[in-house]
Amino acid sequence: MPSDSQHARVLARFVAGTAAHTLPDAILAKAKRHTLDTLACGIAGAASAEGAALLATVLATEPAGDEPVWGTDRRVGARSAALVNGTACHAFELDDTGGCDHSGAVVVPAAVAALGLAERPVSGREFLLAVTLGYDVARRVLEACGAYRPHNEAGWHSTATCGPFGAASAAARILGLPAEAVAHALGHAASFSGGLWAFIHDGSQTKRVHAGRAAEGGLLAALLARGGLTGPAAVFEDVWGGFLRTFAPGSAVPEALVDGLGERWRLERVAIKPHASCRGTHGAIDALGALIRRHGLRADDIRYVRVRAPAFLVGMCGGREVSSLAAAQMSLPFALATLVVAPEGGVGLDAFRAGRRGDSALRAAMEKVVLETDPALGGSEEPFVTVETADGRSLVDRIVDPLGSPTNPLPPAEHLAKIRRLAGMALEEDAVARLIATVEGLDEEADVRGLAERLRALGAPRRFA
Repeated sequence: MPSDSQHARVLARFVAGTAAHTLPDAILAKAKRHTLDTLACGIAGAASAEGAALLATVLATEPAGDEPVWGTDRRVGARSAALVNGTACHAFELDDTGGCDHSGAVVVPAAVAALGLAERPVSGREFLLAVTLGYDVARRVLEACGAYRPHNEAGWHSTATCGPFGAASAAARILGLPAEAVAHALGHAASFSGGLWAFIHDGSQTKRVHAGRAAEGGLLAALLARGGLTGPAAVFEDVWGGFLRTFAPGSAVPEALVDGLGERWRLERVAIKPHASCRGTHGAIDALGALIRRHGLRADDIRYVRVRAPAFLVGMCGGREVSSLAAAQMSLPFALATLVVAPEGGVGLDAFRAGRRGDSALRAAMEKVVLETDPALGGSEEPFVTVETADGRSLVDRIVDPLGSPTNPLPPAEHLAKIRRLAGMALEEDAVARLIATVEGLDEEADVRGLAERLRALGAPRRFA
């Protein structure tokens, strides 16, 4: 096992030296699926308040560039494209999860922006490898912090703290940087890490920007390394100012950075989201949905929905303030109330529109949701859901493997429906079909540097509200 001071170099050699043809077929297929999912989320996110405001800020403060802003007809510089598109990918809480946490929204926008700066042809297989490497490194850094829960409980939003390393790795690979330069890029990325969970207390929009800043920071890290600027070699070493000592002083597991490189791909554990809410809510959503369907329940049949959950989940998703989209999407009571009121509608994006959030019937249904902390449940364990009916029954279910997880994947037809729904918020139907075909055949393309052009719309998207 290498010493801490070598970990960045080992990762850099892995990023620079892995051959595209060695990527297993199953991982290649999953990389295409997550790339398509992320692109659709980013196209739709152009219609978000965050995406629109950020784009307007960029256009007002810097010259126009050549890189497309997905889902619009505008162009900006490459770094700004990573920032705006990354934010848009995360804006509707439908991007994938289980990596750094939201790896797709960080890695894919940085990789696509890097394509526009590449000085050599980049094959589709090489692009997919770069994305896969980005997912791998970003997740490994989170695991080196001791995994999601301790990092989260310390107040850090891992998408923003660990994401820059994944974005830097993907961009560096696409730019063709040698291992020494990749190591410098990782060093730079460490200093671009940041992002606090303070947004959880008032549902602020900062959360969405975390993904964009991580994408931009990773791209900048790779560009600085390409330009010859050095980054700290001891970035993962147990020294004053080292990333792990600073961000994870009591939970660091540095060997996780390099354990099983190229053998156990971290993309394998990433989930695709069917519901437009925090992934922590999905187990309870699936359990309540199953009870409603199994017993033919209607809103009037349900007296209470009791959720017995880990303290970690209750603390993160127990809020009942839903005046903002961001707050509502982090609220487990709101997500379950949407099923109580309209189970056939599910917990898709439309459930979170402003008019729906203020609906009196939905507010009343939220009062039926009771959250109970169970000390016996670990932080990552799924909750038990009990429906107490008006006629005195007590119905219990627990879903330990929510829909969309790697071991309970979203069926292909349902995933394509999600893609068409999201990308169709900005693109014409034929453009959506071409995008799907492009990504599905990406590994056969000799040069994909024009990929971003497939993500442009004919005009400004209609604002989601």
